[in-house]
Amino acid sequence: MEIPNYGNLEINAVLFDLNGTLAEGGRIDAEVKHLLERLADKYTVVVLSADTFGTLEEEFKGLPVRIERVSSGAEKVEIARGYEPYIAVGNGNNDVAMLEGAELAFCVIGPEGATTDAILASDVIVKDVKDAIGMLLDERKLIATLRG
Repeated sequence: MEIPNYGNLEINAVLFDLNGTLAEGGRIDAEVKHLLERLADKYTVVVLSADTFGTLEEEFKGLPVRIERVSSGAEKVEIARGYEPYIAVGNGNNDVAMLEGAELAFCVIGPEGATTDAILASDVIVKDVKDAIGMLLDERKLIATLRG
């Protein structure tokens, strides 16, 4: 993906946090699931989660998504390094190092909020994960936001 006056991004995977990013209260909207299926046609899609609500396997059953269980932000970034170069999408303190290590980082300020550190570690801020996925599916939207 080439973004004028920003750079050329070669991406292997898109990494998502689950709670507060993809899901609210551990549940993922049907439209988000559909968008993830479409995104998986372009990238390896990975969800890294501590599974706070115990819904991880159930929510992704049948979807072309890799699931990585983590217990801390440090473990999250360690696993993320195995997918470099990557795009990261998160909202919380345990996402900050993953966001900082990404070629491109999105922070989602949704119903569960976002931390200041996650916002500052991101390149793009969105109000809904659907917006972030939409920008990755139609790169012209991303170019319009990031070009210099």
